[in-house]
Formats: sequence, C-alpha cells, structure tokens
Amino acid sequence: MSEHTEQTKQKVANAGPLGLLGFGMTTVLLNLHNAGVIEMSVMILAMGIAMGGLAQFIAGLMEFKAGNTFGATAFTAYGLFWWSLVLILVNPDWLHAEAAEGRGLGFYMLLWCIFTVFMFIGTLKANHATQIVFGSLALLFLLLAIENFTGSHVVGVIAGIEGIICGCSAIYTAVAGIIDGEFHRPVMPV
Repeated sequence: MSEHTEQTKQKVANAGPLGLLGFGMTTVLLNLHNAGVIEMSVMILAMGIAMGGLAQFIAGLMEFKAGNTFGATAFTAYGLFWWSLVLILVNPDWLHAEAAEGRGLGFYMLLWCIFTVFMFIGTLKANHATQIVFGSLALLFLLLAIENFTGSHVVGVIAGIEGIICGCSAIYTAVAGIIDGEFHRPVMPV
C-alpha cells in the first residue's frame, strides 16, 4: 500500500463535539450575565475568545477537511461571531469606531437570527438535538434583537434564560457525540 493511500485511510476525529462545547459553554456563561445571575467580566470575554471563538473556528476547519459543509459553515461562522462580539463589547476605540448600541446591535443580532433560521432549516434532516440547538439559537438571536431595538430589560432577561437553555442543549449534544463515539453505539438520545 502506498504512503498516500495510508494517509487517506486515517480516521479524522469528529469535530462536532468540540464546536458544540465551545458554543454551548460560552453561550451559557454569557446568558448567565444576560439573565442577571452574574456580572459581565473578563471571564465571559475570555471564554468568548477561546472556546466560543477559537474552539469553534478550529472545529469548523476540521469540518471543512471532513467535507461537511454544514458543520464547516456553522462552526467557523459562529466562532467568528464570538470574536466579533468580544470586539464590539470590549474596545470599539481599538477599531477607531463608535460603540455599538441599541438599533445597531439590534440589526447585528437580527442578521445572525436570519442566518441561524437558514441553518435551522439545514438541521431538519439531522437529529432532534441539533434541531433544538439551532431552533433555540434562532429564538435567542430574535430575542436579543428585540431587546436591543426596544431597550426592554425584561426581554433581555427572557433572552438570558432562553440562552442558558440553548447553551445547555448544545452541551448535551456535544457530550452525546463524545459518549456515543466512545461506545460506538447510541447511548444518549439525540
């Protein structure tokens, strides 16, 4: 067997759990803040850069290599979402720009909502757990858009609670992917 044939037969790891953990853990942490449970701090922003951004971006690149267009698009796009959100929240002066507030953030969240609705449509051929992740994420972006358009604190808290649910669903889906992969059979229902 040639060296080239050996290399093509090497198994590539499933990047889905890494991307889902990066998304889920970061989403839970930020939405604990949105729900009023914890204060905004460097902990949330660092998680956004590392797990939300970098881990998902790496998972997206791995999905490109595996030929999974959906996973590649989802993980790279949402990884870059986290990096852009951290930049928006931390230091608009670094970009020599005005801080984003109200309507601007409303449109930012609305665009991500629209993108996520289309990604949700792509999950209709996937398992129920993945549908829940993307469906709840579309709802989260919609609620965040409404909060930013209206300035409603109540909508923000509701978005925070819904975001915690969304993040937990992603964590569950990630863990199911890890456990099922290790046991080579379905153990956790998805």
